[in-house]
Amino acid sequence: MTELICNIHNIKAKHKNCVVTIGNFDGLHQGHQSVIQSLIKLGKQLNLPTCVILFEPHPQEFFYAEKAPARLMRLGEKIKLLQFLAIDRVLCLRFNKRLAECTAEEFVKKILVDKLGIKGLIIGDDFRFGRGRQGDFVFLQKLGQEYGFKVFSTPTVLFENERIGSSRVRNSVKQGDFKLAALLLGRPFRLSGRVIYGDQRGRLLGFPTANIGLHRKVIPLQGVFVVKVYGLTTPLLGVANCGKRPTIKGLKNLLEVHLFDFDQNIYGRFIEVEFLKKIRDEKKFDSLETLKQQITQDVAVAKNYFVRN
Repeated sequence: MTELICNIHNIKAKHKNCVVTIGNFDGLHQGHQSVIQSLIKLGKQLNLPTCVILFEPHPQEFFYAEKAPARLMRLGEKIKLLQFLAIDRVLCLRFNKRLAECTAEEFVKKILVDKLGIKGLIIGDDFRFGRGRQGDFVFLQKLGQEYGFKVFSTPTVLFENERIGSSRVRNSVKQGDFKLAALLLGRPFRLSGRVIYGDQRGRLLGFPTANIGLHRKVIPLQGVFVVKVYGLTTPLLGVANCGKRPTIKGLKNLLEVHLFDFDQNIYGRFIEVEFLKKIRDEKKFDSLETLKQQITQDVAVAKNYFVRN
């Protein structure tokens, strides 16, 4: 079971002596997984627990708010996958003004050395951290010699001669290229969350939906999609709308899923929505009747997709 340590003040003496990697790990794609596997290998070599240091909110969300890149994963999804990858500990640091102003050397001394007593540090070859992003591999090696820990850089992971990175995954998801996204991630692209109460408008239109709050400043994709839903009984087929629902002047981003041949109460249930194909962009309709006609067409397209695939 992966132990979650929330913030610096919860680091205890028992957490000293470990091997560490640091990053945002948004999406936990194949490149990230390579770093994680290197960390696990180092932990076994030194017979020490592994610790992944994350930041919440994502530093770019702190600096740029709504202009930040869309988040591929929420913190809970990240921790769940790190647990699956057999990481011992996750240290989640609140990214605030104080941490933003912390120099790379202060971060290493106060957190990595004094608090965690690290013996090894694994980083991606493009990793930078600290105020002014001055903490890179060469800088960390110098501090490692001073404070007694080893620093290892992992090479960039390529797919089709191009670097695998969160922005590449983000672009493939945004463009509806879910096959490429799955190859970069090493698994299908999914969004997950609890089913919440909506305004029951889908039911009135004849297409009841399971609504999921996305809890993100910026969403990674927008439109209408063919989907498969996990977490209920067997995987269920459906069609989903992701966005602000302009026809009814929606104010917040929502993921609405209409499941085929399914009519059970699933409020409060945690589900995962896998995206298979984009049908169309989200758009504003002149009336609820034209919206209903369009949804009827969307459902037909989705059902036809499952017949052919």
